[in-house]
Amino acid sequence: MDYYGGMWMFPFFGIIVFVIIIVLIFKGISGNKSNENIFHSESALEILNKRYAKGEISKEEYEEMKKTILK
Repeated sequence: MDYYGGMWMFPFFGIIVFVIIIVLIFKGISGNKSNENIFHSESALEILNKRYAKGEISKEEYEEMKKTILK
């Protein structure tokens, strides 16, 4: 029997494994930016502050909603 018949394939498997590792690393690096929004949801107070800053609600509405949120 010839035990070394498949030895020519090992370099190809090494290259394939190396490419897979590189792809996974780049996917992880680029994926972090898109996943930040999934894992970080804004609190009600943050949303309220942004709405007030944009002028969507008046000062009276802001104060009333803020009291409700902080209870």
